[in-house]
Formats: sequence, C-alpha cells, structure tokens
Amino acid sequence: MKKITWRDRLRYEFDNTLTGGTAAIIGWLALLSAVVVLVVALIVWLARIGPAGEAPMSLGEATWASLMRTLDPGTMGGDTGWNFRFAMLAVTLGGIFIISTFIGVLTNSIDNKLDELLKGRSRVVETGHIVILNWSEHIFTVLHELKLAAGSKRDCVVIMGDRDKVAMEDAIRERLGGSGALRVVCRSGDAIEPTDLDIVSLDTARAIIVLSPDLADLDRDAQVIKTLLAIINSPGRRPEPYHIVAELRDPRHVAVTRLISMEEVELVVAGDLIARIIAQTSRHAGLSSVYTELLSYEGSEIYLAERPELLGKNYGEAIFAYAHATAIGIASPGRPPRLNPPAATTFAPGDRLIAIAGEAADLDVNAEPPAIDEAAIDVKPVAPQRPDHTLIIGWNWRVPGILEQLNNYVAPDSTATIFADVELSATIEEQLPAALTNLAVRIQIGNTTDRRLLDALGIERYQQVILMCYDTIPPQRADARTMVTLLHLRDIATKHGHSFSIVSEMLDVRNRRLAEITRPDDFIVSDQLVSLVLTQLAEVHELNAIFAEIFDAQGMEIYIKPAAEYVKLGVSMTFATVVAAAARRGETAIGLRRSASPGERSAHRGVVLNPRKSDVFTLIAGDRVIVISDR
Repeated sequence: MKKITWRDRLRYEFDNTLTGGTAAIIGWLALLSAVVVLVVALIVWLARIGPAGEAPMSLGEATWASLMRTLDPGTMGGDTGWNFRFAMLAVTLGGIFIISTFIGVLTNSIDNKLDELLKGRSRVVETGHIVILNWSEHIFTVLHELKLAAGSKRDCVVIMGDRDKVAMEDAIRERLGGSGALRVVCRSGDAIEPTDLDIVSLDTARAIIVLSPDLADLDRDAQVIKTLLAIINSPGRRPEPYHIVAELRDPRHVAVTRLISMEEVELVVAGDLIARIIAQTSRHAGLSSVYTELLSYEGSEIYLAERPELLGKNYGEAIFAYAHATAIGIASPGRPPRLNPPAATTFAPGDRLIAIAGEAADLDVNAEPPAIDEAAIDVKPVAPQRPDHTLIIGWNWRVPGILEQLNNYVAPDSTATIFADVELSATIEEQLPAALTNLAVRIQIGNTTDRRLLDALGIERYQQVILMCYDTIPPQRADARTMVTLLHLRDIATKHGHSFSIVSEMLDVRNRRLAEITRPDDFIVSDQLVSLVLTQLAEVHELNAIFAEIFDAQGMEIYIKPAAEYVKLGVSMTFATVVAAAARRGETAIGLRRSASPGERSAHRGVVLNPRKSDVFTLIAGDRVIVISDR
C-alpha cells in the first residue's frame, strides 16, 4: 500500500472543502485573490516600484492598486513604466482567472437553484392553505370547486404528487385555463415520506385532501392509508387535530382506516357514494342534477349558520323565515344533524340552522311573511310502494353496491336484470351480494351494444335502466360503449312509446357533453361527484354527517314526487304555497322539477332548486316537487 504523504492529506482536505458547495468555492477564490493582491503589493512596495514619473507606492496604495486591477482588468490601460506595468499585468492575469472562475461558480449555482425549483422540492411557507396529496383525475374538479369557493379571495392550494412539477402545472393550466384568484403551488414528492410532507407545511394548513392516486386498484386504498399514517404519526407535528378529508375506493377498507384516527379524518368512500347516488337517481329522474348543484359551489349549496332570530322558534316557522334560502334541518351540539325534523321542533341555544342558499347573505329574515294560497293546496296521501323492475346494462365493481342499495329502497318482489358481456359471467356470479331480501337478481349474457339483443330484452317491463361502464377496458372505450348503448335505448323507447328513466355512468366527465344529445330524463353520473364531496368537506367538515343522512336509505333523503300530490295543477301559486303543502305531509320542499315538451332540452334537466318563496309557478302534469322526506 502506498504511503500517505502530506500532499495527499492536503489534497484530501482541499477536496473536502470544495464539497461544501458554492460558499466554500467562493471562500477559496477570495483567499486566492487576497494572496495574489498582497504578494504583488509587497513586491511593488519592497521594490519601490511606481508609475513612471511618480514616487514609489506605499504598501497601502500598492494593495489598493492591485485590488482594483484584480477586479477590473481595464484599469491597467493607463499604467506607465515597464516595471510597474509587469507587476500590474501579473495581478491582472490572476484577477482574470479569479473573476472568470467566480462568474462560472455563480452561474452554476444559479442554474442548480433553478433546477431545484423546477424539481418542486423547495419548502412552502403558507398559512391557512389547503394541501392536496396524491395526483389523480379528481384534482381538476377539486381545483375548479376551490376556485369557485374562494371567489375573489387570494386562497392558496398546495399540491404534492409523484409527478414532475412542471408537468403538473402544465396539466392544470391545460384543463382549467386559469386559477383566477386561487394560487396553485405544485411540489413533487412522496406523500408517505415525512420529510416530503414537511415541504407542504401541513402544520399551518387549514385542510388536507388525500386523493386516491392513479394506481392499480389494489394499491389505491393502501396508498391512502399509508399517507394518513404518515400525516398523523409525523414526528414534530402540531398538537391540534388536522382537518383531513380522504378518499377511499373500497368500503371494505373503512374499518381499518377508522383505526388510524376517528377525530382527524373525514372519509369519502367513492364506491359506496356512487352506488348510493346511482341507486337513488335511478328511482327519481332529475336527482343527479339536484345533487350536482348541492355539492357544487355553482348555484345553491348547504350552509350551517347559528341564527339568533330563530331562538325559541320552531322548525315549522323556520321554513318560511327566509325569502331566498330553504331551511332543511337543525344541527345541535353533541348529536347527529336532524334533517326535516317535526315542525314543532324548537331551536335551542347552540343550535345551528341547516339551509340551502346561494350565498350566506341569503340567510336574512323575511321582512314580511310569504303569501300562501290555501285554495291551491291539495295534499294527497302517500301512495303505497309497488315492486320495481330495474335493468342494469354493463358491469363494474360498483354494481354489487348498487344492488345492495336498491334492495334497501324497493318494495318486496322487485327484480333486477343484469345484462353484460359473456366473458364477464364468472366475475358477476362471484361478486353478487349474498342476501337481497327485496330484490331478485337475474343475469343475462350478451354484447351490450348489439341492437338485436337490446330489442330482445323487453324494455317495456322495466321502470328504470342503469348503464354502467366496464372497468376492464380503457375509460374512453368504456364511455364510448356506454354512449352507443344509450342511443340504442333511447331509440327503442321512442319507437315503442315506453317511458323509463336512464342513469348513465361516465368515467370521464368530458364525455358527458357528448351524451347531452339525449332527452332531459337521461342522467349521467360520474366520479366528478366524489370530487365535489371532497371539496365541500375540505371547506366545512360538519357537512359529512349531513351527506351521510341524505345518502342513507334509512334516513331523510331527497325525493322527486308528482306535483299533483301536493297542489292543484294549472293554478298560479307562490313557491311558499308548495312549501306549506309539503309541510302538511311532514316533508320539506326544496325545489321543483319542471317537465319539458317533447324534444325540448331544459336547463339543469328542469330542476329549479331553492327558488324564492315569492316566485310564482303554474304547475302542470309532469311537473314534480323536490322534497326531503323519509318515504
């Protein structure tokens, strides 16, 4: 082995100092510059050298002259006397080397810093911001809704994904155009790494949204659970609870996720949520438009507000108290929210009003009570429920959940027929729910886009049809097959003169516009609703209990019922009259669904949500009232 010399040690120590980065290199350049300046200055002073015709320079003057020529080579242009010129040439050459090296070091340092910024690894210094962890298609809808919620406020959203920062910014710019007043900051990182989570400043965030990432089905929920563990168990985290909203795909993973934290996490189970919405919408044409408006920041949404003027008053008075807001329930401390409570329920101290309004300013008390036309009220008893017959065309992992939800809504002796491609038959048999007390399920195999097979299904036997996208093929192909089947079904219904509701699932919300050529009673539901719920809960976490009540078959739900069950048709009346009629059946009216003439395309599928109490309507056959009820 070669013996280590003092030169080796010096070289090793020198190399170690250079690894200290830009500051270390600049330090060495400064030291070298000082050595060159002082050596030349000493030579000039000791040799008593000076410009021609002038006295020799002192040590201080020689040092200053050397320093100036080190920093600016052009300074020696006016030097005279060859001895002095040679001395200044030496220091100038040293200065050229030092300054050029210094510029190169600075340039390289700036380039490295820009590269680091483009990598999205710098720490975010924000307060009161919203953090979105994991990247998925839902992120565009979430950002759109957060932009609407922010309005003119300069809110900030920080996104951390496993993609390149520039790629994320380009995708957001392409899909959303602009973020308005909302500031969007992107960072690249792994959401299960505590050091990466430090980048997005979780401790100063007002809400954290954990999306289900774009991974294989089995890995999505696992990634979300690991992310929640990383957040909640992060060393040095704040003592106050986080406000976390997390998306899960499979209801079977809810129990284990609840073990992580009951206090800090609000869960949105995508499969269960969409199954409930599709099951409800299939039975009430137009319900998807109601849900979309309630869950979006466009139009009317749900507010919780403590209203001192309601203290001591009952719910029956509250439903008429606001001109352009609709009371739907009471939120009391320490108990679940009560939607559509009995009219005699009194507001106690600490109670908050649950209402549908376009904005918080709409929760102003009426100056005078609304006009109610008693002569127009014609309340009929609730009709007994009859067996339903549902046709489900297509198959994906949500269908078993839809069958379970339908079983909770339908009367005994109801049926559901599943028509799906032959290669999926074994999968269908394995995944069907075990115990369906009210619903008998039959499976029919065939090509779901084949017109001959669709004609043979006997569409006239069914009250509602549900179109599901296949999850074994790419999303765009699945949506294309759904749209082809949808067009066939509408043509069959037209030729046979049979009316039934259709709920069509779309995997890509952009394909919804392509399917808008269908009639107003065709409804398209997609994972967009999951994004809307995530955004609502990020802003107000108490809404989760309200949504759970609305989407639960055992609780108060939204129904769309014939107007003839409440009022006389063909008579002009205020919406307050409709509200009074619904109250007499123990229900809360929140809007109307107006019928459209054949071939007419009405806005929002004819849904008028939260109209003014003073608005006048003349309801006709086919018009319906949107109510919150338990039956």
